[in-house]
Amino acid sequence: MTTRKRNTLTDSKGITILKNRDYLKGGAQMIYAYKHDENHNLCPADLYRLDKGSWINCAAPDEKELQTLEEITGIPVDTLQTALDREERSHVELEDDYIFVVINTPVVLETDAYDALPLGIFITKQYLLTLCLETNTVIEKFKKSHDPSFHTYKKTRFLFQILSAASSSFLYFLQQIYKKTDGIETVVRKSLQNKELFRLLELQKSLTYFNFALHSNENVMERLLRLRNSPVQPLLKMYEEDEDLLEDVIIENKQALEMVEIYTNILMSMMDSFSYIISNRLAQIMKFLTSVTILLAVPTFIFSWWGVNVPVPWQGMEIGFTVVSLFGFVCTLLTAFFLWKRGMM
Repeated sequence: MTTRKRNTLTDSKGITILKNRDYLKGGAQMIYAYKHDENHNLCPADLYRLDKGSWINCAAPDEKELQTLEEITGIPVDTLQTALDREERSHVELEDDYIFVVINTPVVLETDAYDALPLGIFITKQYLLTLCLETNTVIEKFKKSHDPSFHTYKKTRFLFQILSAASSSFLYFLQQIYKKTDGIETVVRKSLQNKELFRLLELQKSLTYFNFALHSNENVMERLLRLRNSPVQPLLKMYEEDEDLLEDVIIENKQALEMVEIYTNILMSMMDSFSYIISNRLAQIMKFLTSVTILLAVPTFIFSWWGVNVPVPWQGMEIGFTVVSLFGFVCTLLTAFFLWKRGMM
């Protein structure tokens, strides 16, 4: 055996052996490794003895786990922490010993709130490492994947398949946003409430986040396409099938961008329409209340007139109260008819 790093050994078959097993105690349960066997089945791999071509996945690591990943892959902890920054933008970094790719993946925050979460992907000579701030739904799909073209040792294709899964997830959530928009529109047609407007606002914010994330991912894909078969970076080997897959992913990502633009325009139009509806309903309510105020003022004026402490008609008659009441009622009806003819009722 030959010494590879301080706490790892690499044997003649390229199997990495972690000498200090204390690294895997405590919080290291969030680090998992997988590898396809000879029957093309995805199987868990032993972190103590990792074969070449294994896939390492880690979510929400602590400091000890980051040190473990550094010992296994040789990637500095500072670089690994970059992938855990929620505000990290999508980009590609080319180093001598590894390729570092950050992409955005969709995540559900609340019922009507979505955002984009950075996912770090590291390609080394031995492994492919995925690192995220929290459990990532895009990566979780690969644990249950039965796609015959998915192999952990085909690291470049695996990278493009992750990009494809991210684009598909964006498209799925965009469809969910569209369905929710239709549901909100149906509710608003019956009764417009503030909570429906807040839901539309959250969806509009989500589309803004998606738009930024998809544009960033597009830049990463185009950068990777320009690097195909580049002699400068031998870790990124692309075959014809890989190039076709990447081109398909770029097309899918552009479709998602077009959907974001369309849905954003629809939401903006709906918000404008609802503003007009609110203004119109407010005007209708004010007009109705004004008419009611006028109608109430007519009998009030008449009854107040007959209530003064001076002699008034029918003052001494037994039917005086009835006559005044009928007179006020008739005047109110005539006023209501006049307002109705003028469209104020």
